[in-house]
Amino acid sequence: MSSDLVWFKSSHSSNEGGACVEIAWRKSSYCGDAGGDCVEVAESMAAVLVRDSKDKSGPHLAFSPSAWQSFVDFARSA
Repeated sequence: MSSDLVWFKSSHSSNEGGACVEIAWRKSSYCGDAGGDCVEVAESMAAVLVRDSKDKSGPHLAFSPSAWQSFVDFARSA
């Protein structure tokens, strides 16, 4: 995964400042600069979110951190 983070403010946050929710999505390093079919991942203490970079407002998958780590370990060994 790329180390470049892209921050997005929650649609439930106002423009008046104050507390809001933001999440940082990282784009797969396999995506390259040309775009294309990519996966983005956002991590928190409670979950790892995965989405299609072409449909940023579309659905996403949520995994527990331990389930995500198991997947990453498996993918690296394949």
